[in-house]
Amino acid sequence: MLTEILRYNVDPRFDETPSIGLIVLATDYTIEDEFRFILGKFPSVRLHHSRIANTDSITPESLADMANRITDCASILTPGSEIDVIAYGCTSATMTMSEEKVFQLIRNAKPRSIVTTPVTSAYAAFRAYGAKRIGLITPYIEEVNKTVVSHIQRAGFDVPLLGTFEQERDSVVSRISQASIENAVWEITRSNDVDTVFVSCTSIRMVEFCEQLEKDMGIPITSSNHAMAWHTLRLAGLTTKPEGLGSLYSELLDSGEPENFRHTRFLE
Repeated sequence: MLTEILRYNVDPRFDETPSIGLIVLATDYTIEDEFRFILGKFPSVRLHHSRIANTDSITPESLADMANRITDCASILTPGSEIDVIAYGCTSATMTMSEEKVFQLIRNAKPRSIVTTPVTSAYAAFRAYGAKRIGLITPYIEEVNKTVVSHIQRAGFDVPLLGTFEQERDSVVSRISQASIENAVWEITRSNDVDTVFVSCTSIRMVEFCEQLEKDMGIPITSSNHAMAWHTLRLAGLTTKPEGLGSLYSELLDSGEPENFRHTRFLE
């Protein structure tokens, strides 16, 4: 048998394309679908996934336990090459561990990457909206809800009302229906003066109907995945304002975003 060594060229556009890394909980059935839906409107982006082991039962203990594995999960995102922005896909775990700890654990493996979380992204969205009073919806049990509310309040926002499905299992949360989410948003907004509604948890499906829900309710609405995809794309330097994703996607980053949270290598 003859073997012929074939010539090839490397496409320079590969390295000129923004890259996004996503650390996904093993029990999350939702975040990858929602990111793909959003990134379909940003075709010039590369998305890479890494899954982190966790238990289906979402408790303060199971959330904190993930700290032991975050660095390893970040290290297998395009090993040997850089990645522009890395997003850690768990809202309640970020609040349990702290944003700063999550940032450091990821940067232990990818020191040149910009890092965000659903929490970081939600706060950036609130600033973009000019929102102070947050209508909060979660799927969590009481112990987790206490952490979430306290974290939001310490960040300088008010939480006048919390609505919760009080579900411990992540696999069940991913199956909560659109009608249930819509009813929850209605309950939170109908008798409360809030500036925006935040639906916390990357397992909750909401991206595809977020824009219509905003129109129905008359106020800005976002979720963990909705906000984090927006923040990740903006941090990567993309400024496209696509239709169909709600009012947040008409916003750029607030001028108060820390300088180390800005990526200038890619501008559309």
